[in-house]
Amino acid sequence: MSAEARRSRPVDPAPLTYNVAQLLTELPGASRHYTLAGATIPLPEPLRLADPIEGRVDLGRTNRGLIVRGELAASIEGECSRCLRPIEIPVTVRIEEEALPSIHPESGLPLAAGTEPDALRLTDHHELELGPVVGEAISLAEPIAPLCQPDCPGLCPICGERLDAGPHDHGDDDIDPRLAALRAFRPADEAGDEDEPDAESDGQAAVEAAPGAPVEVDADRQTR
Repeated sequence: MSAEARRSRPVDPAPLTYNVAQLLTELPGASRHYTLAGATIPLPEPLRLADPIEGRVDLGRTNRGLIVRGELAASIEGECSRCLRPIEIPVTVRIEEEALPSIHPESGLPLAAGTEPDALRLTDHHELELGPVVGEAISLAEPIAPLCQPDCPGLCPICGERLDAGPHDHGDDDIDPRLAALRAFRPADEAGDEDEPDAESDGQAAVEAAPGAPVEVDADRQTR
């Protein structure tokens, strides 16, 4: 979906918010089912929705509150981790949470959080707000290294252009001037072999270079 289309799309003032006051008055096992289409919510920074959220939300009454299940799909804005081109990343999330009332549905008196202070809570108006839960789930579903295509070749290390944009045959003249000095680099062991001939070769060369020089002979070996 284009950016212009996303800007012109009407925004639901209370997406993923459900009034469950009637459901709370029913016996355990009662349920509600909602089909979700075109929902938009703010995501944790720096994520942005590229396509609205679609899917299904199921609510079931329990003896304590509600069991919330959902299967949702959307797309988020991103960029390819290899070639850095903008892409839309599809994500699918599943939600299963227990939502507890904060106000007694019959007496209207506040209910203590007790030993579950971090549990998902309904509002004082018996509303279930799933926006933050879905936003966090989408954030966790974002891939670490998204790709525009599975075989994306990435960027040329010489010119920085995308490798799928055309041939990238760079000769030696195209080397970064800052790296030109490395052309003459040789490992220390190779340089030592070239600069320091071995002693045996030096001795042989000295004898051959001076044919008139006296030569010592082992007397015992000569007698034998």
